Amino acid sequence: MPDNLTQEQRSYCMSRVKSKDTRPERTIRSVLHKRGWRFRKHVKDLPGKPDIVFPKARVVIFIDGGFWHGYQYTQWQHKLSEFWKDKISSNIARSRSNNAKLRKNGWKVVRVWQHEIEKDVDKVVSRIEAALS
Repeated sequence: MPDNLTQEQRSYCMSRVKSKDTRPERTIRSVLHKRGWRFRKHVKDLPGKPDIVFPKARVVIFIDGGFWHGYQYTQWQHKLSEFWKDKISSNIARSRSNNAKLRKNGWKVVRVWQHEIEKDVDKVVSRIEAALS
């Protein structure tokens, strides 16, 4: 399906998409902080720069958007242009690689989908707290 925006308009729209401190990240961090958990954000020394890091517990949290990280990708990849197929496929591969590197170095990795946070934030936070104990 062709894009209904010009290349310049699409470029502008995509440049506005945030990669850090998104609403789902802020929501999870807020709930964790209110429950007494302390953490670091976007640690550059770790593969993938995890969104939330608990250094003492060696737990990292990634909060992934469904489009960018390919939630149920095989069901909708046929609708995309080659550019987006390549982009999302490389994001998925990079996530797997980062998970493997982190686990190899003794970190526990928790990946949370944005739609899970929107549906039931307490359930997501309980999953994170279970990984921390």
